[in-house]
Amino acid sequence: MKSLVTAALIATLVVAGCSTRLNPFNWFGDDEETIAAAPGEFTNDPRDLVAQVTALRIERVVGGAIIHATGLPPVQGYWQAELVAQNNELPNQSGQLVYEFRVFPPLLTRPASSVQSREILVAHYVSDETLSGTRGITVLGDGNSRTSRR
Repeated sequence: MKSLVTAALIATLVVAGCSTRLNPFNWFGDDEETIAAAPGEFTNDPRDLVAQVTALRIERVVGGAIIHATGLPPVQGYWQAELVAQNNELPNQSGQLVYEFRVFPPLLTRPASSVQSREILVAHYVSDETLSGTRGITVLGDGNSRTSRR
């Protein structure tokens, strides 16, 4: 019985130390700022892209992942934020899932105010099926984009 427990413990440590998808600690890494790519050509969404994507975090959950993104518009009052998938949530040729951070502009002119008061947080669930062929997730803003890779 002791040898079985010891073998299981060793196998767990070996898997945790390797760089495979089985290791939950390196499932998606830290985000990095990338050059803003062009938004989708055939986007029917009337909302604007957020001015800047300031943070991206991928949280592993049962059956998939939740993409958490933080955006920073130029002034207060932007509303109805959403991550809109390009290519119907299919990875592109390089294995990237690409989302546009879309928001409606304010109806009335608003002051710029502090950075914290203008931040917009948005989240989007992605299933394991969608993530199976994915090597990275990119969220596009108007001035930049952020990417998290495996």
